Amino acid sequence: MGLSSAANTTTTSEPLKLCIFDLRRGQHEGEELEKILFFFPADLPFPAQLSVVGLSEGLITFTRIFSPEAACEVIEAEMHSHVFFEAEPDIWMVMVVAKNKETEAIWRIEALRSVLKEIHSLFVMFHGSIRMLLDKEPGGGLIRSHLYTFIMDYLSDFLMGNKFLLPNFRDSLKERGTVQMLTVGREAAIEVQSLVGTLDSCMGNALGYSVILFQDLLVSTTLSPDDTVNLFSYGILRLTQRILSSGGSTWSYLRKGNASSHAESALDRLHGLQDGSSVRGDNFQILRPLQHGKWSKGKDGFLVTDIWGVEVGNLVPTTPTIWLQQTEHKMYLCAYQHKSLTIILLIPVTSMLNGEEGISMLKQQLLENASLKIHKVEEKLAKGWGGENAYHVKGYRYLLVDGDSNISRASPSGKVTTLTKESLLALNKVREDFDLERNRTKGDDLEICIRAKNNSWVIARAARGKQLYIVLEKANETLLYASEAVEKFSDRYCNGAFSLD
Repeated sequence: MGLSSAANTTTTSEPLKLCIFDLRRGQHEGEELEKILFFFPADLPFPAQLSVVGLSEGLITFTRIFSPEAACEVIEAEMHSHVFFEAEPDIWMVMVVAKNKETEAIWRIEALRSVLKEIHSLFVMFHGSIRMLLDKEPGGGLIRSHLYTFIMDYLSDFLMGNKFLLPNFRDSLKERGTVQMLTVGREAAIEVQSLVGTLDSCMGNALGYSVILFQDLLVSTTLSPDDTVNLFSYGILRLTQRILSSGGSTWSYLRKGNASSHAESALDRLHGLQDGSSVRGDNFQILRPLQHGKWSKGKDGFLVTDIWGVEVGNLVPTTPTIWLQQTEHKMYLCAYQHKSLTIILLIPVTSMLNGEEGISMLKQQLLENASLKIHKVEEKLAKGWGGENAYHVKGYRYLLVDGDSNISRASPSGKVTTLTKESLLALNKVREDFDLERNRTKGDDLEICIRAKNNSWVIARAARGKQLYIVLEKANETLLYASEAVEKFSDRYCNGAFSLD
């Protein structure tokens, strides 16, 4: 009871609070504000900010007594949920969300934590680790400026009107932090592999990487799974043909459609962000890689942006750079697009001794040596593409997650919307219980099956590093029928991974 009361006294009517703080900073009285690296909303009075951070720090310290390796993960208060994520050693991200059943603010904690994880992963990909920036400028001005503009641009994708639409129970058949693969036939796969080889040849001895997207689906990657997820997430946020043609963005890969352009401008006006690709804060040049509408397709097919600045004298945009998570190498990012096919090349900065001149030569090589294969691959993929409902399975609404390779596949969004609210709420509850049980047992052989109030069946199974979630609304009343339906799905679409035999 005391914990619930204490948690609620630290919050106001704000529906969302998000903070990042460093436990190694502000250890002396009067220096407490030094530990806060980011806080949203920024105009919340400092005492209220310190109250949220102080409570969070106290809970982390207390829970570490009993669980040194895994401190506080979530606190459920009467009116709010507090979600914790240790992004880097002693650097914590905390999200505080208000509960309101009338506005459908019913969520799964792991889904909210995945938002925090995505923010950090994308931030590190563009700017490097938070600790590295703190070491570079111990005063904290550099990291605060970077975090502020980056997270505000990120949050703009969740803003609808004046409200933030965070992942709720209606998104229970989606999995953030995974990629969605395009299934291709043997002939198309051979063509894709040939194209990958040609791309490697164009990069020469640079030891670069390539990622190929068709629509919003991954076709091929030579990156590690974690780096693939990060680049895939950014690609479908800002680079794919659908995004460029619409001039808008999507809420990551969870929601289709254009985010209204006023969403970002509303945040810009509210928080004083300048309408530019980069801004200056405390004399620091701050890149805004998540800003909307800053990528465009050039006449030669390569995607261009002025986010990273322009070359002095000729106003040619500077080639973007990112950091790889696995190798911690800084890479040039070079993107080419032909119709619905998007190709991303990553080249080590250290291998390009001539800098922009070397990138220009590489682009020319790609145009000369790979254009025909690119056109052929796009044509074959488009011909075999079944449209948005390509992965619909009649009678099933499902989500399949391969945790080892960070891949997921799910029923099309349009089909998921046909589920009743009761079914979605039951699924959300099952997934919440499933998350807790998997975290508790660390096991990989679990099953939960329930009958919802509307008589639908909701089934969750885990086996061999994979998870399967299924909703059956028009199933027979017996448990045997539901179990057999899952077995059929497992045998036909999962190679029997979830069969009970």
